[in-house]
Amino acid sequence: MTQARDRSFIARQRRAAAIRLREGWRLLRKRGPSRFQFWLIALLVGIASGFAAVGFRMGIAGLERLLYGTDDVAGLHTLAERLPWYWILLVPVAGGLVVGQILHRFTPDGRVRAVADVIEGAALTEGRVERREGLASAAASLVTLGAGGSSGREGPVVHLAAVISSWVSDRIHADGVTGRDLLGCAVAAAVSASFNAPIAGALFALEVVLRHFALHAFSPIVIASVAGTVINRLVFGDVTEFTLPGTSALEFYVELPAFLILGLVCGLVAALMMMAIFLAEDAAGHAQVRLRLPRALRPAVAGLLLGVLAIWFPHIIGVGYETTFAALSGRLVWHEAIVFAALKVVAVAITVGGRMGGGVFSPSLMVGALTGLAFGQIATSLVPDYSGAYTLYALAGTGAVAAAVLGAPISTTLIVFELTGDWQTGLAVMVAVSTSTALGARLVKRSFFLTQLMRRGIRLVAGPQDYLLGMFRVSRLMRPRDHERAPSEEHCWSLIEQGLYLDASATLETAMPAFDRAGVPFLPVVTLSGGEAPPELLGALYHVDALKAYNRALAAVSKEEHG
Repeated sequence: MTQARDRSFIARQRRAAAIRLREGWRLLRKRGPSRFQFWLIALLVGIASGFAAVGFRMGIAGLERLLYGTDDVAGLHTLAERLPWYWILLVPVAGGLVVGQILHRFTPDGRVRAVADVIEGAALTEGRVERREGLASAAASLVTLGAGGSSGREGPVVHLAAVISSWVSDRIHADGVTGRDLLGCAVAAAVSASFNAPIAGALFALEVVLRHFALHAFSPIVIASVAGTVINRLVFGDVTEFTLPGTSALEFYVELPAFLILGLVCGLVAALMMMAIFLAEDAAGHAQVRLRLPRALRPAVAGLLLGVLAIWFPHIIGVGYETTFAALSGRLVWHEAIVFAALKVVAVAITVGGRMGGGVFSPSLMVGALTGLAFGQIATSLVPDYSGAYTLYALAGTGAVAAAVLGAPISTTLIVFELTGDWQTGLAVMVAVSTSTALGARLVKRSFFLTQLMRRGIRLVAGPQDYLLGMFRVSRLMRPRDHERAPSEEHCWSLIEQGLYLDASATLETAMPAFDRAGVPFLPVVTLSGGEAPPELLGALYHVDALKAYNRALAAVSKEEHG
């Protein structure tokens, strides 16, 4: 009898718990998460993104073991030197064929999604990114990096984490602020788990993706970043990506002018690297059209070019950690460093321009280390009595080129510290980073990612006061013809006959300059049928209505960024 009562009590408690869970889930989906719930969700998103980043890294190692016979990314190019030349040639081609098929089948434009798309999602789509295309891009980038493509893993990992946060945001019906914060949590965890850099991961999400440092986003992003780091350390141990052979003391302030000059050199190198990638993209697109090359074969052609280059220079294969460490430890002479840096820029341009996938952060680290090493060897040989070790210049160059490419001086400075574990050279790195980002931002549109978006017609560079105009369609803000405060049709047709009207598909980006030129309180909104058919009058957009919508959007952005 007692056992029956106990079983009945347990059954009632289970049913009550199930009811409470269902009710909690209903309220979560209807009203959004509370502060505690959001932090818990941020932790779970961080854990999931951390596992995704670690899994992606292990997947690359598995493919390299299968294709090249090693899973040690720090020794890939040494092993490649011993492989038959035809194998070095064929592996990137085969990888390109697989990548081309993936992107052709699962993306509408054959383009790999990466960090720029995550920035766009944060600014324009309430923290959401394309999920199907994102998974396809992650798979394509995994094949690219495993097959020796000359790019980095941070871009695919960041977007893959954004796919996870987008799925969660849709499940809980998150609003724009919550969706963007979850996106930041996912990105922070992915970067932290990928590079064992919790501080830089959190700041990268704030500085590069969200592009603000609002207090409401800081705590959950830090929680997610720590979660990603813990997962990395559970799998790989508490080790840095690069272990320097020794720490060099900065020769007081005498050497600081040299690091200022190094920063300018690195800013120029970073700009040349970005311009080379954009030039390669344009050239590849033009050649594809001229030769009528199927878009599925474009990555294979890029793989062929990479393979040919890798036969003589295997240093370009993969992420490039072995060459980066050789530069940081001073095992190269200056002319080797210059040649390897130039070849790496070419290889990255081929990989990204050929739409093979991957990111640009790790390649920029390699190019920066090589640039800094060459500069340091030359500078210290000119004034040896007042110079420290030239490897310090390699470390400063690593951060300087990467910061200019990413447009992220704060998080890049910290990530260099965390990648190397050397905190005593901060002054030199900060000086070089400051001048490199200042120059790089003048030569391109702030960063590689923002320039990518600008080339697609998405202007996020100037901030919300610029891109918000493109988010409001005229058809959403107009007063229809039957609106009680709509202007008379005779007045509308009078303006149309003068050429003063707006197409219904236009945005405020077009409408606001039109109001300035016309000097009228409203403009008719029409649909154009084409040919000689007259336009169809739908309504009118008042200047005051457009300004109200724009001001409300600006106020909401300001509240989020300063909340």
